[in-house]
Amino acid sequence: MFKVLLAGRVKLMNRMKTVTWGMCALVLIWSSVAFGQAKVGTTGAQFLEIGVSARADGMGGAFAAVSDDATALYYNPAGLVQLEGREAVFTLVSYPADIEYKFAGVALPLSFGGVLGFSFYGLSTGDIPLTTYEYPLGVDGWTFGAKDYAFGFSYSRYLTDRFSLGVTVKMIDELYEEERATGWAADVGTNYNTGFRNFKITMVITNFGPDMTFISQSYPLPINFHFGAAIDVLDGGRHRATFAMEGSHPSDNLEKYSAGLEYWYSDTFAIRVGDRFEHDLSGITWGLGFRVPLGDERRFSLDYARQDFGVLGDIDRYTLSIMF
Repeated sequence: MFKVLLAGRVKLMNRMKTVTWGMCALVLIWSSVAFGQAKVGTTGAQFLEIGVSARADGMGGAFAAVSDDATALYYNPAGLVQLEGREAVFTLVSYPADIEYKFAGVALPLSFGGVLGFSFYGLSTGDIPLTTYEYPLGVDGWTFGAKDYAFGFSYSRYLTDRFSLGVTVKMIDELYEEERATGWAADVGTNYNTGFRNFKITMVITNFGPDMTFISQSYPLPINFHFGAAIDVLDGGRHRATFAMEGSHPSDNLEKYSAGLEYWYSDTFAIRVGDRFEHDLSGITWGLGFRVPLGDERRFSLDYARQDFGVLGDIDRYTLSIMF
C-alpha cells in the first residue's frame, strides 16, 4: 500500500513539474514574439485588458496572486479553487463620453473536484454623433457606435494540496456598425501556496490566441504575461492585511508593475490602496469594501474603487458579488 501511495505521489509531482515547465516554455515562446511586437497600438481587442474588479483596482491591479473570489475568472483562473462556495459577480465601470464596461461571472465548485466558471465581458460606446468636414458638430440624426463582447469558460483544480492550475477559453466579438471581427483566446494560470503566512506565487498568460481579422486587416491579440506574489503581513484576531505585487509584460508595450495593500477588519470591512508603475495612467488607487453574511453559506459583498485618469478625471468602479 505504501508503495502504491508513493508511486501516486511521485506521478502527481511529475505532472506538476510537467505543467510548470510547459508554462515556462510558453513564456519563452511568447517572450520572443512579444519583443518582436513591442509597439504601442499593434494589437486589437484592447477591452480584454480592462480590469473587472473594484477590489483588485483598489489594490492597483496587483491581484493575480490574491484571486480568491469569482473575479479570478479574469485575473487568474487557477485562483478559483480558493472559493468557499458558489459565487456570482457583477462589475460596472463608467468612462467619459458615455462609454460603459460591464462584467458578469459565476463560479461553481464541482462535486467531483475543481471549479467551473462562466464569464461575460462587454464594452459599448453608446451612440456617437456622426461628424464630417462639412458638419464638424455632427449630422443631425446620424449616429454610429462600436461594441466589444467576450464570453469565457473556465476550469480550475488543485494538482497538489498547494499547487493549482486554471484555464479559460474566451470567444471574442468586436462590432463596428455592420462590420465585425471574431476570434478566440485562452488564459492559463498557476498558483502555488508556500504554506508560510499564505504566501502565494503565481504566473498567468492571458489572451493567447490567433490573430483576428476586421474586414481585410489582421491584428494580434493583447497577449500578456503576469507574475505576482501575495503574503499576509497581518493575520491576528479581527485584523488581516495582505500585501501583493505584480509585474506584467504585454506584447504591445514595455513591462508594467503594480503593488497593493488590503486590510480587513473582522472580515467585514476593507480598506485598500495601491499604486501602478510604468502604466499609461500611473498613480495611486484606493477602494473600500464590505461583506454581509446572509446565512451559513451565503454572503453579499460590495466593493468600490477610484482611479485617477489624469485629464479624464477620476474613474469609479463598482463590484457586487453574492455567494450562494
